[in-house]
Amino acid sequence: MTTDAQSTRSTGSLTQGHLSPLDQIRLFEKKYDAVSTAVVDRLEPAPTWRCLDLGAGAGSMSYWLAERVGEGTVLALDTDTGYLEPDRADNLSVLQADLTTAEFPDGTFDLIFARAVLEHVREPEKVLGRITRWLAPGGWLVAEDFYYLPADHAPTPVGRALVGAYVRRMEAQGADMRWARGLPAALGRAGLTDVESRVTPAGPGQSPADDELIGTRLRQEGHTLVESGLVTAEQLTDFLDALGTPRGQDMTTLLVSAWGRRPLEG
Repeated sequence: MTTDAQSTRSTGSLTQGHLSPLDQIRLFEKKYDAVSTAVVDRLEPAPTWRCLDLGAGAGSMSYWLAERVGEGTVLALDTDTGYLEPDRADNLSVLQADLTTAEFPDGTFDLIFARAVLEHVREPEKVLGRITRWLAPGGWLVAEDFYYLPADHAPTPVGRALVGAYVRRMEAQGADMRWARGLPAALGRAGLTDVESRVTPAGPGQSPADDELIGTRLRQEGHTLVESGLVTAEQLTDFLDALGTPRGQDMTTLLVSAWGRRPLEG
């Protein structure tokens, strides 16, 4: 995702105007797909459901949904569809579009899934209101976003410096790293019912997948923090060296998964 001062979204990356490499996206999916699929599974999707995957990325959730609703349909939407494979399933289609300007008739989908999307758009609650109108009566919205814990509470000086720098850079690009805390309440204000949520911790030492993802991201993009003067090269090296060791463990973010249902008409 790219942005400028007038854009409706942030880049979602440390490097302005630079798409994250495919391997980084796949590591992200490897870390979080188990959480996302468990949430969707608890909604007991019918085989005929019509699904929309917003910000589909490299497509792992779109492909999973296509198998899960074999008699239904899945539309994978993203501003960049270069990593998506529309031929992966007969019931899968791909649309290159921006969710802030895309239009669908009211009641088009039985399930809308949006992971790490709303935190990157400006006026996320306004966008959320548009999205919920696309749900059919009784349809479900599953939204997942990240809440960053205060960097000042990190257990090490290098952690405080690096996490703080990362958050400041993301916020400078337009992301709201606190939005997810109010996500369940926002679903209620959007008119959804049966709202529930769960929280999944993330950060160094939380899992091997966390360490792999964080290490890859910082090795690819951490130089931008150094070049901007936000951290030193020594701090970056120290943080990377601590990954996978007891001294490097931390809980930096919480993935907030929230879901709600459009009321049945009448």
